[in-house]
Amino acid sequence: MTSFYLSNPYEPPRAPKTLPLDQPWPLFGGISPQSFMKTYWHKKPLVIRGAIPAFKLAQNSGIKLMSPLSPEELFKIAGNPDSETRLIQAKPWRFSSGPYPKKSLPNVNRPDWTLLLQGMEAHHLAAANVLSWFRFIPDARLDDLMISIAGPGGGVGPHFDSYDVFLIQMAGRRHWRISEQKDLSLNPKLPLKILKNFQVEQEWVLEPGDMLYLPPQIAHDGIAMDAGCQTWSVGFRSQSFKELLQEGLWRLAESLEDLPELEKYFADPKQKASARAEQLPEELIKQVATKLQALKLNQVETFLPGITAYLSEPKQQAIFAAPDRPLSLEKFNTAIARKILKPHPQTRILSLGNSVFCNGENVTQDQPKDIQLAWRKLSSQKDLVGQQRVHNKDVSSLYVAYKAGWLVF
Repeated sequence: MTSFYLSNPYEPPRAPKTLPLDQPWPLFGGISPQSFMKTYWHKKPLVIRGAIPAFKLAQNSGIKLMSPLSPEELFKIAGNPDSETRLIQAKPWRFSSGPYPKKSLPNVNRPDWTLLLQGMEAHHLAAANVLSWFRFIPDARLDDLMISIAGPGGGVGPHFDSYDVFLIQMAGRRHWRISEQKDLSLNPKLPLKILKNFQVEQEWVLEPGDMLYLPPQIAHDGIAMDAGCQTWSVGFRSQSFKELLQEGLWRLAESLEDLPELEKYFADPKQKASARAEQLPEELIKQVATKLQALKLNQVETFLPGITAYLSEPKQQAIFAAPDRPLSLEKFNTAIARKILKPHPQTRILSLGNSVFCNGENVTQDQPKDIQLAWRKLSSQKDLVGQQRVHNKDVSSLYVAYKAGWLVF
């Protein structure tokens, strides 16, 4: 077991499917996920020394544990057209967006630069494994795992985020300064969202294996102290109510097209002679109110499918490719009984009760029970193992998702 944890580079293990939520975790300094959520989540910062014990174990054994991804690997990913990358340089502040040819990226020893790589869980298994340990927080809140690699002095300047973030130090040291200041005004003269008046209240130096949790609106500034400094950021998104309701209403409006009773025309045989012709008719108001009540448009449950569909949509940058040689339905049935079927790294799956939404689509609606059950397993466990033969129809949403590249073996 020790040799596994001290493998060089470090290999993050995948979390068990059932997380021990009430047990103490090193990841949170010896408190349980339940205690962390109650005391810190969305409330106050927390510094955890040795959140990943393997780094301290290695140090005690005289071994310098390396990050799961080397600078060379990160630079290679930054050159991938499918990657979402930004290069930020200080003195003066400036930034650009990738992809980047390797020759255009700075040497790790050069000072005052930072390369940000978003959505790394889709590019490397180690990042996906790290994310698996945070599934005690609802999937609907997860944004992605971003990796920051920097030269000495590199950073993005004092700023604040509108989301919760876990900052895991994976290589080198980073000097963090934070503030719970109320003044979050930005410097209008800079091309980045950098705070105009940053007042340091607390500061720490994080070493490999340490982690810093920050709730939203906490001003912070992290400066790399070593060449090739790597910080892995697990971010959790938070949408405005305006965004949630707009998206939910839009999808609800689309669903009304499938209701034939709404094709009927308004009729007002009971309309009386009116002395106020300019006013919207009371009869129209009454009948619309009756329809709204019948459709349960005055209840939150009616909006939730649209909101869940929206939150299950993949990132705009996500690209799905159909299998080069897609299996026939018969061979697909054989494969799911013997192999592991998983969501593509950029696929999002969320559940609302027994309904499952994948990449914005309700994939359990009007589906046979065996397919619905398979989707529920995929949603909760993120894989499907030893699945029995699915319903023998080409319209199976499980098979359709496989052919679209949303699910992979």
